[in-house]
Amino acid sequence: MLTRYIVAAMELAHYEPLEEGGYFGSIPGLDGAWGSGPTLEACRKELAEVLEDWLLFRLSRQMPVPAIQGIDLTIREVA
Repeated sequence: MLTRYIVAAMELAHYEPLEEGGYFGSIPGLDGAWGSGPTLEACRKELAEVLEDWLLFRLSRQMPVPAIQGIDLTIREVA
């Protein structure tokens, strides 16, 4: 499920060229999940790595993670 979430989130990523060269990428709605790189592919790779770390950090601390394309990673306690 984590892989499906990452793939879905990366489909929403927005990339823009930087004036000084290279690219900046971010995912709307996932504050702090951004990356940059000298090429678009390097930027995508960094963004995917940052997204994985971002998710694991938030999930390990039971912080909210927005659902994307119907994929909800919320950890619920079992009674």
